[in-house]
Amino acid sequence: MLEKCAFFNWSGGKDSMLAYHYAFIKNELDIGCFVTSISTEFDRVSMHGLRASLLRKQVACLNQSLYEIRMPTMPGMEIYSEVMNQHLQFLKNEGYDYSCYGDIFLEDLRQYREQQLASHNISGIFPIWKRNTKSLISEFIDLGYKTIVVCAKEELSEFCGRVIDHDFIKDLPAAIDPCGEHGEFHTFVFDGPLFSSPVKFSVGEKVIREFPAPKSAQGVGDSVKALGFCYLDLIDE
Repeated sequence: MLEKCAFFNWSGGKDSMLAYHYAFIKNELDIGCFVTSISTEFDRVSMHGLRASLLRKQVACLNQSLYEIRMPTMPGMEIYSEVMNQHLQFLKNEGYDYSCYGDIFLEDLRQYREQQLASHNISGIFPIWKRNTKSLISEFIDLGYKTIVVCAKEELSEFCGRVIDHDFIKDLPAAIDPCGEHGEFHTFVFDGPLFSSPVKFSVGEKVIREFPAPKSAQGVGDSVKALGFCYLDLIDE
């Protein structure tokens, strides 16, 4: 067993995959499980609506185990933090001293994560932190990983359902981060060098869903609108 025992905060998307790739090839961590938040009501990944059954297949193809954190639909920060703290303490008690993330440059998010971890004496590790996002996505493609967009902001709905390749990056509007680090889009990785076999799935329907504007933006006038997102349903085979 390696000295650093870690769990990996897993979204199922490209940033998590590339961060895990780096952690894996460096061989400095003993990554014991992937940790993902799952909506209790819908049995889907909380972040982007992927079916939990497909996530489990993906994790199995990466020869990892999945630790599921069950969350209510759209929990407030108080409930979210309470649930996360319960699970973080459990993981700490199981011997995990480190937690890995696929974050790239959002300083406030990293600060939040590290503060939450510190209360459980767990250290955060960020393998792709501050890397150039255009270089990262190009490297991801060149390594042979394959990922499909499963969620995108409504104005980027035409990209939902596309497999990310170099043409995809060229087609993105100039203002959009090529890794979608500001939440512009989310992906599902289904094949690549660390997979024992590709994850099989079929493509279902696309739907547009609207969510209330963040509280910080409310009350500033009629220009504040609900946030629209396009979701692609992937069906496991």
